[in-house]
Amino acid sequence: MAAITLDNVGKTYAGGTRALSGMSIDIAPGEFVVLVGPSGCGKSTLLRMIAGLETVTEGTIRIGERVVNTVEPADRNIAMVFQNYALYPHMTVRQNLAYGLKNRGTPRDEIDRRVAEAAQILEIGPYLDRKPRQLSGGQRQRVAMGRAIVREPAAFLFDEPLSNLDAKLRVTMRSEIRQLQRRLGTTSVYVTHDQVEAMTLADRLVVLNAGRIEQIGTPLQVYRHPATTFVAGFIGAPAMNLLPAQIADGQLHLAGAAVAPMTRAGGPVTLGIRPEDLRRDPAGPIRMRLRHVEELGHARLLHGQIGDSAAVCTVTDTAPPDPEIRLSIDPGQCHLFDAQTGARLTGA
Repeated sequence: MAAITLDNVGKTYAGGTRALSGMSIDIAPGEFVVLVGPSGCGKSTLLRMIAGLETVTEGTIRIGERVVNTVEPADRNIAMVFQNYALYPHMTVRQNLAYGLKNRGTPRDEIDRRVAEAAQILEIGPYLDRKPRQLSGGQRQRVAMGRAIVREPAAFLFDEPLSNLDAKLRVTMRSEIRQLQRRLGTTSVYVTHDQVEAMTLADRLVVLNAGRIEQIGTPLQVYRHPATTFVAGFIGAPAMNLLPAQIADGQLHLAGAAVAPMTRAGGPVTLGIRPEDLRRDPAGPIRMRLRHVEELGHARLLHGQIGDSAAVCTVTDTAPPDPEIRLSIDPGQCHLFDAQTGARLTGA
C-alpha cells in the first residue's frame, strides 16, 4: 500500500477549457477515499490523472514518495477497475486474470498462486474456465476486481465500477468491495456520482463540483456539517431542504413565522434542515402545504411547499396527512448558510 498525494493539481485542455483547479488531497496508506459529485464535475478526469491516462497541467501527484506526473501508467504500480469490466472476451476467466502478469514476465508458479488466491477471495473459482459471455454482470465485475488484485498494486483505482449493475446487485457488490478493501488493506480511490454508494464505502469523501473541491471529510462529517449549500443539497437521500430565511429580533424566521431562537446577527440566510429533522407538530409554527406522498415502506416522504419553496419531511407514522401540515424544528438541527455565497456560517 502507498500514500497518494495531490498538491494543487489542475487540468486545462487544449483550447483553454479548464477541467480541474486546485486539487490538494492527502490519501493515507490503506485509506478508502471516494470522489463524489454530479456528472461533469471532474471526478473521473482526476482519477485518470492519478492513473496516468490524463496529463497533469498543474501541480504534482505522488504515489508513495515518487512524483508520477510523467510516469507511464504501467509503471505507477496501480490497478484500475472500470465500469465496463474491460475483460478480453476470447479469453477464459483464468486467462484474463493471468494476462497482465504474463506480460510482465511473472514466473508461471507465481501467476498460478496469485490467480488461485484471487479466485478464492472473490469466490470465482468455479468460473475460471468460462468465458466472460458466460458470466453474469456481478461475476464479470468480480473478475475485473480479481485482475486488479493479482497485480498486488500499491493502490486500487475504481471508476464507477457498479454503474452497469442493477440496484439490488449494486448493494451487494458495494458491500463486497468494502470488505475486500479492508481485508487487503490497499489504498483505494473510488469514483461515483451515487452519494449513497459514496456514504457507505468511504473512509473519507471528496465532494467535487465544477472542477473544484467543495469539502473533504468522513461521511458523517460531510452529512452532519456540510460546508456549502451544494454539499448540503447533494449528500443525503432525500436531500437537505434549503429554504430562504431571515434572522431578526433574536429569532429565525421562515415563511413569516418565528421557528427557532437565534443569537447571531440579523439578516437573510439559507436554512438547511434534513427531512428527518422536520417534525409533525399540531402546534408547530411551520406550515407546509402537502403536494404528494412517497411510500418507502419503512417511512413516508411528505412532499410539499413551505412559503414559496419546495420541502420534504420524513415521517414513520401511518396517519393520513392533512392538506396542510404543521411542523416544528429542533434549533440544534438547523444548518445556516450565507444567502449569497452558500458557504456554511461559522458555528451553524
